[in-house]
Amino acid sequence: MLAAAVALGIAVSGCSSSSSSSATSVAPSASASAVAGTPAALAKFYDQHIDWKNCGDVQCAKLTVPVDYSDPSGATIQLAIDRVPATGKRVGSLVVNPGGPGGSGYDYAAAATQIVSSAVLSSYDIVGFDPRGVGRSAPITCLDDSALDAYIGADPTPDTPAEEQAAVTTNRNFGLACEKNAGPLLAHVSTVDVAKDMDILRAALGETKLNYLGKSYGTFIGSTYAGMFPQRVGRFVLDGVVPPDITTTQENLGQAQGFEQATQSYVRNCVAQGNCPLGSSLDAGMARIRQFLKDSDTNPLPVTGQGDVTKLTEGWASIGVADAMYSKQSWPVLTQAFQQAFAGSGNAMMALADDYASRNSNGTYSDNIMQVINAVNCLDRSASSNVQTYVQDAQQFAKTAPTWGPMLAWGSLSCGEWPIKATGHPEKITAAGSGPILVVGTTRDPATPYQWSVQLSKELQNGHLLTYDGDGHTAYMEGSSCVDGVVDDYILNGVVPPAGKTC
Repeated sequence: MLAAAVALGIAVSGCSSSSSSSATSVAPSASASAVAGTPAALAKFYDQHIDWKNCGDVQCAKLTVPVDYSDPSGATIQLAIDRVPATGKRVGSLVVNPGGPGGSGYDYAAAATQIVSSAVLSSYDIVGFDPRGVGRSAPITCLDDSALDAYIGADPTPDTPAEEQAAVTTNRNFGLACEKNAGPLLAHVSTVDVAKDMDILRAALGETKLNYLGKSYGTFIGSTYAGMFPQRVGRFVLDGVVPPDITTTQENLGQAQGFEQATQSYVRNCVAQGNCPLGSSLDAGMARIRQFLKDSDTNPLPVTGQGDVTKLTEGWASIGVADAMYSKQSWPVLTQAFQQAFAGSGNAMMALADDYASRNSNGTYSDNIMQVINAVNCLDRSASSNVQTYVQDAQQFAKTAPTWGPMLAWGSLSCGEWPIKATGHPEKITAAGSGPILVVGTTRDPATPYQWSVQLSKELQNGHLLTYDGDGHTAYMEGSSCVDGVVDDYILNGVVPPAGKTC
């Protein structure tokens, strides 16, 4: 997510768990013994057999995993899993994840007809799971809705010592609230933990190799899995890459530059359409957006019908603008929001912000992504607790990303104040010995800059890059028949694109 991590590839809704869902039963599974190297202490988890039940439009179940993989005899949690069965001759399962951290893989799979082609759905069961701490899988909740409103709407660009200290206090208190309310699980929601869960899911599905479609942060899960279990990699599509070897600062700067480029594309389009409320040139439009965000800090616009939120603060305004950068189809909505804002109302911009934060207009939240995202990120990568680091980064980032740099420079302060020490660190993954992995990158992707996809495709021993020359976040099933055809050919037939392939 913006200012904290990489956002969801696609916002989807799906069926929720019902009382008819059941836990997996502990019974022998052929797949567990088919893969050598399964630790004996984890055998009871690998030997689970999924007992699927009907849950509305999907089949659902539960998967049991240890809270702490270093103590598999200790506490356990259950992950919510679901599948949409193949509509034709089934060849296997395709596990999917939309990103986040905090995106619901359960909801994503439930939207199978929107996220994969009919040809893929004909051949594969589409399987989703809510990662540990997310959605239906022992969800982490730190703050109540009103407090979360205040946290998200807080000043994202502190520029005085008093504001800087307020930002430190706000983020420290958020972390302490998570520690108090989440319990022991908070220390075990890293991407490495999720990758281990995914291998147990693979075994429970009866697959000797995992077939996987991951978008945005879902690519981080996928590459982590590939690095840990390269021999178990089946058909792997990583779309909109988060490289596992970049630092927190590199991630923030890359996103700042990505959003700057995407916003420039939007402004150019707005100007070309005529009567653009931002002005008649790219420079004028970008300057007008920066001024709008600055004004939102000092004189926020009124908002009505939004629960406890009555002002469009700079925090809310920023994520409202950011929300529209994920899809070109949202650009006209953003233009209308600017028109309304310049007329004195923040309602339309707040609606965009609501979409980004999975927030309902009555002030409730439809999922816990805005709470759990820091819990995952802060375990995966450490961040500085020195305020001057963020002050200096803000100045540096502004040189190449004047609109988004100052805000994203402060994005990791939450991890700098996190109460639990990071267990992960940046690490290059080659997945030596894996089968071919398809990496997809979009040239003007705001949240996962194209260069990140190029980088991972080169680092993977068997990586193959597909370039989409376009706008928006991620590419597969986003409107390009060329991209969809290449990805489908790989998933269905194992055919990788030639070097330099661009759609």
